[in-house]
Amino acid sequence: MLSEQSAVTVRATLPAVGASLAEITERFYAGLFTARPELLRDLFNRGNQAAGTQRQALAGSIAAFATYLLDHPDERPDAMLSRIAHKHASLGVTAEQYGIVHEHLFAAIADVLGEAVTPEVAAAWDEVYWLMANALIAIEKRLYEERGGSRWQEWEVVERVEETADVATFRLRPADGRPAPGFRAGQYVSVQVELADGARQIRQYSLSAAPGSPIRQISVKRVRGGGAPDGEVSNHLHARVRVGDRLRLSAPYGDLVLAGTDAPLLLASAGIGVTPMVAMLGELADAGHEGPVTVVHGDRSPGGHALRADHEAYAGKLADASVHFWYETDADGAGESHRTGLVDLTDIAVPKGTRAYLCGPLPFMRAVRAQLIAKGVARADIHYEVFGPDLWLAQEG
Repeated sequence: MLSEQSAVTVRATLPAVGASLAEITERFYAGLFTARPELLRDLFNRGNQAAGTQRQALAGSIAAFATYLLDHPDERPDAMLSRIAHKHASLGVTAEQYGIVHEHLFAAIADVLGEAVTPEVAAAWDEVYWLMANALIAIEKRLYEERGGSRWQEWEVVERVEETADVATFRLRPADGRPAPGFRAGQYVSVQVELADGARQIRQYSLSAAPGSPIRQISVKRVRGGGAPDGEVSNHLHARVRVGDRLRLSAPYGDLVLAGTDAPLLLASAGIGVTPMVAMLGELADAGHEGPVTVVHGDRSPGGHALRADHEAYAGKLADASVHFWYETDADGAGESHRTGLVDLTDIAVPKGTRAYLCGPLPFMRAVRAQLIAKGVARADIHYEVFGPDLWLAQEG
């Protein structure tokens, strides 16, 4: 927890610091990448940096953490920290790198706020930073220990399936012939590829098949820029990776996993957010799950619904499942459970005590979360995964 004096100072300066976080984080990244260009080349997502979304996510996490410390002085925002730590561990972030970040972040704070950064103010925000950093370091250390260290492993592509015009599934096995380590449905792996300019860029992709198979499966959506640059890694995978090629994968990470409870479940996804949900349904089907499961998905059209056959087949194996798909176009004739329009839970029965798992674009998850809360689902029972920087924090603080 924050010391009493630091809490007073942070509370007094949070409005000014919060208002300047966008400029602070912009200067932070500029200074960091000038001093350590290899971090932009081989660790940070260059697309997110160019779009500014990583800056928004960093600013949001700092503001959210500081606010939580003030509002809950005897607690720690473990859910937020866990999501960040899993992402960091999947990238191979080290404890030493937190010192590098501290150096450039506090230089940016001093540049932007100038004389307002008195020794007292600097000490208080230094305490906030290290409370957050040390908590993340501890969680990441545990994650690395559970997986036998931070390491990359080569996997061979044994099959490629064109799911839709923009989604390809890659099935992989360990190139060294060793058994594939286990994972939990809902988790993701980092994939590192070498691009034409020599950069080794990293992206995370959910494992889209149920645990238990010796084969890993990722389903990659080609990111089209629509005026901005196309996604570097997704387009590289689509254009260049074929059967027999090798990819470098991290161990599985991510905390959007089923809790092993008999509570009613709701699995809601949109677009490529379907990938962890299909893995969860596969796990439930394989386990002979008998509790009620509500399956919700939204997409542009039936033809654009990646893994649709698996989505329906796994749900069909469950003892008590209801399936509800919404398509913006062409829903007619796709099936009795398919509707035209955006996801709307108004007429969907949500049993008392439901635990909900969400994955998809942020506006979709916000809308579904609001509808679930209105139906009586506890906020603590709604779990989500954001693909890319977690802008939920940036927008809610």
